[in-house]
Amino acid sequence: MSAASAAPVFVTSRDNALVKELRRLSQDSTAYRKQGRVWLEGDHLCRAALARGLKPQIAVFSESFWPVAPVEWAQSAIKTIVISDALLPDISGLESPARMGFVLDLPAPAALLPGAASLILDRVQDAGNVGSMLRSAAAFGFSQVIALKGTAALWSPKVLRAGMGAHFSLQLLEAVEPQALDALTVPILVTSSHDGGSLHQQSLPMPCAWAMGHEGQGVGDELMARARLKVRIDQPGGEESLNVAAAAAICLYASSLATQPG
Repeated sequence: MSAASAAPVFVTSRDNALVKELRRLSQDSTAYRKQGRVWLEGDHLCRAALARGLKPQIAVFSESFWPVAPVEWAQSAIKTIVISDALLPDISGLESPARMGFVLDLPAPAALLPGAASLILDRVQDAGNVGSMLRSAAAFGFSQVIALKGTAALWSPKVLRAGMGAHFSLQLLEAVEPQALDALTVPILVTSSHDGGSLHQQSLPMPCAWAMGHEGQGVGDELMARARLKVRIDQPGGEESLNVAAAAAICLYASSLATQPG
């Protein structure tokens, strides 16, 4: 490593305080709320954070990877830790532990932006679905994600991995009460398998707020009552329903077309 890099701290004990903290962050989906820190495991998430100008509090490298790690990764963090390879399974949520990771401060709670193109998550439970929907929101120009109470923890390790870096380009609100949605100035849109017109036949407003609901129960009555427009996604193949993340991608994409010149 470059001589300009801060001298790393080497850790070999499972009883080390940082190792214990990382173990909780990687294995407890809501530990980040108590600690005020987020664990990014793997070079893809770390590169995504750096690309957005975020500064890690701590960079963690395995002992075997440290000699070949890019200098800029170590220099980006306030503190650098090198841990023995034997400790990697202790701080990983993956079957094959990553060789490095970053610890970031949890972003401060965001204020709801009334006019922003938004995705509302109503008690969506599966972390993979939530992360996938965050990726779709970022891809299709929806800058704000509003997670109502009961939705999977947005900064949990599984959601972070599924989000593939989308977190760092979005305004994220957690544990929001439905009443807070009254502050939105954009219309709320929902999908329904039995109500509303066909999605591809609608003139979709943009910006708007698409609401996606619980995998089994769908959008709740309280949110459904706030919807300005209800649509259905036609399924020529005859299936009864779509995975909620797939439905979100279709709807967000359809709305993004409304912003493009015809």
